[in-house]
Amino acid sequence: MSASAVHSLWTTAATAAEPISKIDAPKIEYGQLSPTLIVIGAAIVGVLVEAFVPRKSRYYTQVFIAVVALAAAFAAVVALAAGGYGTTKAHIAAMGAIAVDGPSLFLQGTILLAGILGVFTFAERRLDPEAHGNRVDSFAAQAASVPGSDSEKAAVKAGFTTTEVFPLLLFAISGMLVFPSANDLLTLFIALEVFSLPLYLLCAVARRKRLMSQEAAVKYFLLGAFASAFTLFGIALLYGYAGSVSYATIAHVVDGTVTNVDPALAGTMGNDALLLIGTALVVMGLLFKVGAVPFHMWTPDVYQGAPTPVTGFMAAATKVAAFGALLRLLYVVLPGLRWDWRPVMWAVAVVTMLGGAIVAITQTDIKRLLAYSSIAHAGFILAGVIATSPDGVSSVLFYLGAYSFVTIGAFAVVTLVRDAGGEATHLSKWAGLGRRSPLVAAVFAIFLLAFAGIPLTSGFSGKFAVFKAAAEGGAGALVVVGVISSAIAAFFYIRVIVLMFFSEPKPEGPTVAVPSPLTMTAIAVGVAVTLVLGVAPQYFLDLAGQAGVFVR
Repeated sequence: MSASAVHSLWTTAATAAEPISKIDAPKIEYGQLSPTLIVIGAAIVGVLVEAFVPRKSRYYTQVFIAVVALAAAFAAVVALAAGGYGTTKAHIAAMGAIAVDGPSLFLQGTILLAGILGVFTFAERRLDPEAHGNRVDSFAAQAASVPGSDSEKAAVKAGFTTTEVFPLLLFAISGMLVFPSANDLLTLFIALEVFSLPLYLLCAVARRKRLMSQEAAVKYFLLGAFASAFTLFGIALLYGYAGSVSYATIAHVVDGTVTNVDPALAGTMGNDALLLIGTALVVMGLLFKVGAVPFHMWTPDVYQGAPTPVTGFMAAATKVAAFGALLRLLYVVLPGLRWDWRPVMWAVAVVTMLGGAIVAITQTDIKRLLAYSSIAHAGFILAGVIATSPDGVSSVLFYLGAYSFVTIGAFAVVTLVRDAGGEATHLSKWAGLGRRSPLVAAVFAIFLLAFAGIPLTSGFSGKFAVFKAAAEGGAGALVVVGVISSAIAAFFYIRVIVLMFFSEPKPEGPTVAVPSPLTMTAIAVGVAVTLVLGVAPQYFLDLAGQAGVFVR
């Protein structure tokens, strides 16, 4: 057939068909999405800085951009909350993709504050001795070079610093801001990838112990890729079940209140096997990010191998984002499935609390010990999720806020205790630290007591709120298990305190480096928040209570 004949066929077909309706421009509420947009914009500017700003000026430029952007984004969150978007004006923005409501604003504020402290610890350059007359930070001089190679030695000698870590951190934070406020499954998945990929990279760029750092990143990447694949498969099954990826539509199909059914999907809609398997796979992906048993195997290796500033930021912010997403999924999409998911979550919470606490007793490395402690904390927070009540939501929000500051502070203290090989993370090296450097040991003791949930610390207020909500939600047995595992956990926290204050310091023991004001600020804020939330938690509990209502 000649070309002209084909062309005439096309034109006749086009005229015979229905006239094409105008495609509507998407309606985006930029003001309500401003916290995320500010951070993404700053991350892109950070990438351009790497390309165009001379190497000497990059570090200061990047730190400035990161801190200003996160502070501006936090101000935007506060402005939205003050404007009533957390309560009366809560609604679904960005054409159904993002929820602007109390929990999302509260979690975004927490993530941004954790991010600012994260930038401070990333920017620390006074802990290691100067190399070739240049100050160095925790990150590899040239991340692309093979550990121990000539190119790496040349980069160290030239005094290079890896300033790409700041844009990567901002990209991770931007994904974390979207994750708990996503209102459809595709947005959830994209946010998951946006914050996971920068974290895989950040784990691999430690200056000391390069091979261990790269091993941690590979483990995290492989297991994270598996978890993402499970999540995506679960999303596909839920789409097959409900004919939509929107949270509201899936919730309506689960409840049986859906009205207009697409005839093409009528065959699979309401197929409970798709719903149950899809839900299980998506929840599994979220539990992996939270570090709950049995999806926790990556946590100790990654926490130990990653640069300590990255570990602190990741331990705090990833938990906040992932628990926010888990809460929204279970409370907004699947309240109709409560009888199916509650028993499973019960089991996960019990093994997570006990598993994290018992295995932590055997650890000899301080970073691994804190990793298992974070697994136990995931179990405690799950107790609040299981409460399925407004108190459950607000207690989880409060616990996440309190926990994130303690975690960043504790890991910031770990960066200060150093010997010739860098950070001295083996517990035996911490013996007698209280006599050599009483202030650092006392600060670390405060963080450990908060992790243990001792009264007058934020850890006690958080645990009390979560357990109270769980008990009122009919999960009394879970609270008993939680209290037992808290007692087990208290043993190894107090053991570290005893080791620091009641052991003789070794003559060849590590020294405590004097940090710059950046790390001092991060640690001081951690201590202040820990004590304030412990002594006078009521205002913040009320704040979390007001923020505890999801928009549907």
